[in-house]
Amino acid sequence: MTNNHLISPSLLSADFGNLQRDIEMLNNSEADWLHVDVMDGVFVPNISFGQPVVKHIKKHARKPLDVHLMIVDPARYVQSFRDAGADILTVHYEACNHVNRTLNAIKDAGMKAGVVLNPHSPVSLLEDTVQDCDLVLLMSVNPGFGGQKFIENTYSKVSALKELCQRKNPACLIEIDGGVNLANAAKLYAAGADVLVAGNSVFSSPNPAQTISDLKRL
Repeated sequence: MTNNHLISPSLLSADFGNLQRDIEMLNNSEADWLHVDVMDGVFVPNISFGQPVVKHIKKHARKPLDVHLMIVDPARYVQSFRDAGADILTVHYEACNHVNRTLNAIKDAGMKAGVVLNPHSPVSLLEDTVQDCDLVLLMSVNPGFGGQKFIENTYSKVSALKELCQRKNPACLIEIDGGVNLANAAKLYAAGADVLVAGNSVFSSPNPAQTISDLKRL
């Protein structure tokens, strides 16, 4: 049975000492995108990749880079992440002064544009923004660290977002990030999710490529 489920494994859970090896594994797997978490130590507590690392990831990746900016004032960095190789760029609603302007800047730079909502932010915030989104990413953990426990309220948020997208922008994809695994993926798809970001569940698996395949087929 074929479906339209997309998997975007998170390189935050990869082996940083063997990043090229892990990217090659993803290139040869059924993964659709490569998820790259950019953290600044201000918007979230942790610090992760910046543009130089994204540029090196791009050299080896044969799939689109799904770059998630967990940073303050993301509008300042739209062009630099495009130059580094981002194909999809998502910015946090909570970090943008002018969300729609930032989304348009991302599209003008030649990328797919998305908004991210933290767990405490209601879907209703996007009532006047979703029409400008190629995708919306719902955080199913509080952002900043890998390996956190999935927040159960996410299912109802996905359903609410699906209803909003159907009313205002049916082409908008719904992406979920945080604590995604084989135990909750099917329920997320059933609620309306299109794209699942999977970090720990893929990279801690004895067979990451098989786990990606299993996640796609649920």
